[in-house]
Amino acid sequence: MAEISFDDFMKVDVRVGRVVRAEPFPEARKPAIKMWIDFGDELGEKKTSAQVTVHYDPAGLVGQQVMAVVNFPPRQIGPFMSEVLVLGFPDADGAIVLARPDKDVPVGGRLH
Repeated sequence: MAEISFDDFMKVDVRVGRVVRAEPFPEARKPAIKMWIDFGDELGEKKTSAQVTVHYDPAGLVGQQVMAVVNFPPRQIGPFMSEVLVLGFPDADGAIVLARPDKDVPVGGRLH
């Protein structure tokens, strides 16, 4: 993988938000959950679709903090417009585990 500069890294805006609403996304081609995430006063609430159904259910996500790239352009996912990209890592079987702070932090905070 090619090295990047610090300036390249700073172009990726990763913020922490709190899931305020989540529901199944049965129209998606692959099993997914729709989430509405509060990123605080500066960014407000954004929505996304994430293929995280192996480890998470919608009710369990509400109130949880997650990390997301917030400066990608919106992307149409079937009938749903995704505004941010929630981050995660594959487990040993390839199912996504969400990347989240291990302590509660103010929403809207940027990754350093």
